[in-house]
Amino acid sequence: MSDAHLTERPVDEGPEPVDLTDEPIRLSRRDPALEPERRPVSRRRKIALTAALVVGLAGAGALGLGGWRVLSEKDTELTAPATVAGLTRDDSDRARSTADYLRDGFAADIELDRSFGTVYTDPADAKRSVLLFGGTTLLWQPERDLDSLFGLMADETGKVTALREVDAGRLGGVMKCGTTSGDGGDFAVCGWADHGSVAMGMFPGRSVDEAAALFRKLREGIQHR
Repeated sequence: MSDAHLTERPVDEGPEPVDLTDEPIRLSRRDPALEPERRPVSRRRKIALTAALVVGLAGAGALGLGGWRVLSEKDTELTAPATVAGLTRDDSDRARSTADYLRDGFAADIELDRSFGTVYTDPADAKRSVLLFGGTTLLWQPERDLDSLFGLMADETGKVTALREVDAGRLGGVMKCGTTSGDGGDFAVCGWADHGSVAMGMFPGRSVDEAAALFRKLREGIQHR
């Protein structure tokens, strides 16, 4: 290999050396004296700005999520199929009269676009008939409205005790169950509400846990989006 590239070149053949001075090299023609003074951002202010940004983004995210939930739930339909969740719709005059009474009373407490009321019988035990009533409308605060309806029910059947939230299932929203009393003794009562519907059910002869599980199945067969 040749070592020619390592040979020193004469100084007079190369470019003139650059004359370095003590003055700083300026890359801009702006006069520093005319530039506004820039104060360093303190650590505390950086943290405050970061926190504000995080909170703002979280708020925007929550608003977007809430808006999407309203849009996805507001257009819903409630039907009363002939059979659902192992129960059979009771179309007798007595059952229709009871269902209409419950539906009208329910609709008087909350302004609904459409309302329904029906009675379902249990083929295994006629004493465990289920009474359902509710309707569709746009609800901005479903849980608040559901709590109000439980309070109004106390005027008709007595106070709902041990009211607690239960799993609402795949349709979401909020679902609560408790116990109240009637002519036949204590019975479970459940209700659900989302941004497009609200409904309640009475479950004689069933515990709260049994009623909650059955109510979820009934809802999945009744509610359609």
